[in-house]
Amino acid sequence: MLATIVTIALPIADRQRSYAFYHDGLGFTAPGEPDKDGVPEPLRLTLGDSIRVMLIPKVGFGWVLSNRKRATPGRSECIISLALPTSADVDDLITRAAAAGAEIIRQPGEQSWGYDGAFADPDGHVWQVAVAGQFMTTWP
Repeated sequence: MLATIVTIALPIADRQRSYAFYHDGLGFTAPGEPDKDGVPEPLRLTLGDSIRVMLIPKVGFGWVLSNRKRATPGRSECIISLALPTSADVDDLITRAAAAGAEIIRQPGEQSWGYDGAFADPDGHVWQVAVAGQFMTTWP
């Protein structure tokens, strides 16, 4: 069975800060009608035809997890990887992430597996950005 849409849910501390980082800083599309705080509700990002990132306030995220504990601050249990067409695209996204307040974990550059870089968003979620077809396999 193949999923038709994949949604990655991430806990966040502040909706407006996350919206500003991803929408204004990185240029990701965040569809939906604005809520009272001016941020679309639900706060989701469209990364492609079938990939979404849902940004959920920590209280709501905890509700979904039931009795399971979230990772403590500074601990990464997941890396979200984006494949972009060129090294210039990787450089551009890492530069925009830094300007928007991201912690740059690895500056963009050539690695043994291909060209990539990595950053952590304001809530500490790690994003790897690489050139498609090098490290990350492209599927039909």
